[in-house]
Amino acid sequence: MERLPGFRDFYPEPLPHSDVWSADARQYIFAKWRGTARRYCFHEYDGPPLEPTELFTTKSGEEIIGQLYNFTDKGERAVALRPEMTPTLARMISAHERNYKKPVKWFAIPQLFRYERQQKGRLREHFQLNADIIGESDLAADAELIALAIDILCSFGLTQEDFVVRISHRGAWQRVFEKVGIPEDKRYEAFQAIDKADREPIDKIEAKFAALGLSKEAIQTIMEMAEGKGSVDIPETARVWEVLGDYQKFCKIDYKIVRGLAYYTGIVFEIHDSNGEFRAIAGGGRYDNLVKLISGGKVDLPALGFGMGDVVLLELLTARGLLPKFYSSLDAFVLIDDEKLRAQSISLIRELRRAGFAVEYSLTPAKVDKQFKRAQELKAAKTVRLESADYVRIRDLKTREEVVAGVADTANHLPHSG
Repeated sequence: MERLPGFRDFYPEPLPHSDVWSADARQYIFAKWRGTARRYCFHEYDGPPLEPTELFTTKSGEEIIGQLYNFTDKGERAVALRPEMTPTLARMISAHERNYKKPVKWFAIPQLFRYERQQKGRLREHFQLNADIIGESDLAADAELIALAIDILCSFGLTQEDFVVRISHRGAWQRVFEKVGIPEDKRYEAFQAIDKADREPIDKIEAKFAALGLSKEAIQTIMEMAEGKGSVDIPETARVWEVLGDYQKFCKIDYKIVRGLAYYTGIVFEIHDSNGEFRAIAGGGRYDNLVKLISGGKVDLPALGFGMGDVVLLELLTARGLLPKFYSSLDAFVLIDDEKLRAQSISLIRELRRAGFAVEYSLTPAKVDKQFKRAQELKAAKTVRLESADYVRIRDLKTREEVVAGVADTANHLPHSG
């Protein structure tokens, strides 16, 4: 029986086939995400993978239903597997925001599901780091999130030669639209045109604006803005740029970035590899209206956040040769030469495991040379063998050096693998 298309099997290293994914690489990515987020004093949260469908349509409109794994459950409730985490976060914050001092800095690593066409870097499920700040309107929070995303990527060994953070501002575009006279009901189409400015010819983009009834002068103003030549005063991006300080070397102002067309309200950003080989590594921005929307107007808090998926990140790290070699970390393999000492050997194994060591042994009787071969296969640091009820012989498998020690002193001769 085969797995569903767009989903993944995660196997321990070494991988048995090129069509499967590494569970060790996944845990490596998770550890870097968690470690860096915690250094920025973000706290981990989680929510259910199954939510009311209404939670996602409230945020994104009915059109998102075509991208959902949704169904009616046995209680006749319309439910869906989460395609994103932010609506769940907004729901949770709305319910208990009074219990937390502001700003709230939270992160999560959810598995997300979207029923859509598979593409390079985009599957029907993926894991994603979500980092959000709730209850802070100052633009220092925007710079804080961008810095977090940069430090996460640097923790994998990526440098400013590998990626660029492209920063924009939705409010700046709103001011441009007002200046050139694009009415409210046409601005969604205008944002769609800008969003494709990097992927379509300029004349095609200009034709879309002409279809909105804009003059050549108005279209020129828009195109200049997209190219960073606009005359509109944009203090927000200037403020974020200032706070970023030495992180500026990873960033550039790029107003072709608009993101979530009916969602973001202020600073937005995307992170791309410098060569343009992959989809966006991460993206996010400010969404000051979502908590109010999800709470039905009961709670109104500014908010901002970003998401970084595991699929594109893993592709990039693989392409750059930055994934470490994964192998099992085994501190010791206990050899049982004399079956009369098996009970005492197992007692020693359990004591060592309780002390935090990774220890393995043969569950059934076997020749010592076979046990030793297994210890080598598992890349054990040392072998341990009871010589008697009171003494053990410990062998370093790299140096071949041996030492005889008292059973109670065994742990002092073993290195912790992790």
